[in-house]
Amino acid sequence: MNDAKKRSRLEIIYDILAAMRDKKAPIVPTHLLYKSNLSHDRLKGYLDELIAKQFIQEVPDKNGKKRYQLTEEGYKFLQGFQQLKEFTKSFGL
Repeated sequence: MNDAKKRSRLEIIYDILAAMRDKKAPIVPTHLLYKSNLSHDRLKGYLDELIAKQFIQEVPDKNGKKRYQLTEEGYKFLQGFQQLKEFTKSFGL
């Protein structure tokens, strides 16, 4: 039996945003693919949603290639989600 747990939608969003936070600079989509462990199509869907919710923004590099970085809203989500994880863990959930 496979005991691997599937990540929830919120955990995937957290992983994407945390990868951007940890990079400390705008990140290219390829690196996000590796760090988030998603297919290109699924990652694109999440990125579009995160841009629409203003958690991230697209910024071109000097060569005009797409890069993504966190916004203030994205940092707030990371902080709130981390608090939620700690809260649930404190109750053994």
